[in-house]
Amino acid sequence: MTASLFVPQGPDTWMPTDASRGPWTPDALHGGPVAALLARAAQALVDDLQPARITVEITRPVPIAPLRVTASVTRPGRRVRGVTATMTADGKEVATASMVAIRTAAVPAPDQPVVAPPPGPETGVGPSFGSGGDYLAFHNTGVEHRFVRGNLDIPGPATDWIRLRLPVVPDDAITPVDRVCAAADFGNGISRIIEFEKLLFINPDLTIYLHRLPEGEWVGLDAVTRIEPHGIGLAVSDLYDERGPIGRSLQSLVIDAR
Repeated sequence: MTASLFVPQGPDTWMPTDASRGPWTPDALHGGPVAALLARAAQALVDDLQPARITVEITRPVPIAPLRVTASVTRPGRRVRGVTATMTADGKEVATASMVAIRTAAVPAPDQPVVAPPPGPETGVGPSFGSGGDYLAFHNTGVEHRFVRGNLDIPGPATDWIRLRLPVVPDDAITPVDRVCAAADFGNGISRIIEFEKLLFINPDLTIYLHRLPEGEWVGLDAVTRIEPHGIGLAVSDLYDERGPIGRSLQSLVIDAR
């Protein structure tokens, strides 16, 4: 097994490992590692502000090739800061991310209804991999799944606890933002309502909203997908840790024949 999702290849440059591959083809990356690597670069520029919104756009399939990632502050600020990160392969842009981070402070928040998390990962079952290739990839190597509702071979809404098994890069601790980015891109896959073998349902983007960072290793997705007969869909996932809600993620979907 590889030791991380990416390994250094030079200044600001990273080589994907097998654990970053996607389910549609072994020649392109899963969106989770792409989101995590971009968010890692962006988070380095927010200081002690908390990431509250991360939007990733994959502009073309991200190859198994050296990837250069750079980031810059686009909105300076002490209370709200914006950062943009860009990923290129062979000089061509393949993905971008924007991050909005907000300062944290002690404020008199009112009492609010307590929303319980789904049943914990210890009550779940592993995934049923009926598709997605038999090669090493992110979905079967980079993360661990525990389904408490649905599964990969059961079309429809699903609730899945996901744990990132590997650090994004070597010798770097896994952060809460790494865990969320790695998990959130699974929303459309775990809640798919169409057959893997007949249709593609690829998300060209991922937006994550966080009102707090997750605690612990597991991130829960309570996901649902809706598609329209004109070939566009949307996957929405409520995000949890084992204490309760942490935010929400959304993915627009391109639906197409294989």
